[in-house]
Amino acid sequence: MSTTDEQTEQDVESIETAASTDDAPNAVTFDRAGIRAGFVTCLPVALGVAGYGIAFGVLADQAGLSVAEVALMSATVLAGASQIIAVELWADPIPAATVVLAVFAVNLRYSLMGAALRPWFKHLSGIRVYGSLFFMADENWALTMRDLTGGSRRGAFLLGSGLAIWVFWVASSVAGVAVGGVIDDPATFGLDFVLVATFVALAVELWDGASTAVPWAVALVTALVTTEVLAGQWHVIAGGVAAAVAEVVRRD
Repeated sequence: MSTTDEQTEQDVESIETAASTDDAPNAVTFDRAGIRAGFVTCLPVALGVAGYGIAFGVLADQAGLSVAEVALMSATVLAGASQIIAVELWADPIPAATVVLAVFAVNLRYSLMGAALRPWFKHLSGIRVYGSLFFMADENWALTMRDLTGGSRRGAFLLGSGLAIWVFWVASSVAGVAVGGVIDDPATFGLDFVLVATFVALAVELWDGASTAVPWAVALVTALVTTEVLAGQWHVIAGGVAAAVAEVVRRD
């Protein structure tokens, strides 16, 4: 074999090695550094979530839930909108079917959010993926998408940021129950607007120029129309699906 042929073969092997490395599971990291980065980055957002958690705790106290029940719900469900809907429907006996259906409709959006993470999470083991997804909320999902699309490839970022949300959410929910007898209406202190303000801040971070306006506009219009047509929280999933379809059509 000539020197030229040997060099060509080496070049081909180098290219194949690089390609296989890009697709290898270790191309996406999952370590303590990623968890720590996610936790620290999410702390300011978690503080905002805490305000919403206090509002939930107040509502839960008014519905008759104990501190232990609220703590257990927040620790295992970790979904603010769903938990508020559940306590608003709380009665004796509990309308289990109604609560489950309402919560299912609200949480359908997580299927879209999880799908968006697949390009990175497909490289991780099942226990790491599903363990991280348990702690996924709207806020830390947005932060994680920003981090991953920025090229960090820190697969543990979602877990770390989710842990920050979880700690503040559980603690603030319990605090809300404790002060429930003092605060009759969370809106009096602006606690009902905390989550809206948090999402506005996240939206600014996720803005990616004029191209972002098309799916966002489609989502907004679809959500507004759906709100007028269907009761409940169906506008959330409808807006998300419509935006995804619009983006696929636009790119094609």
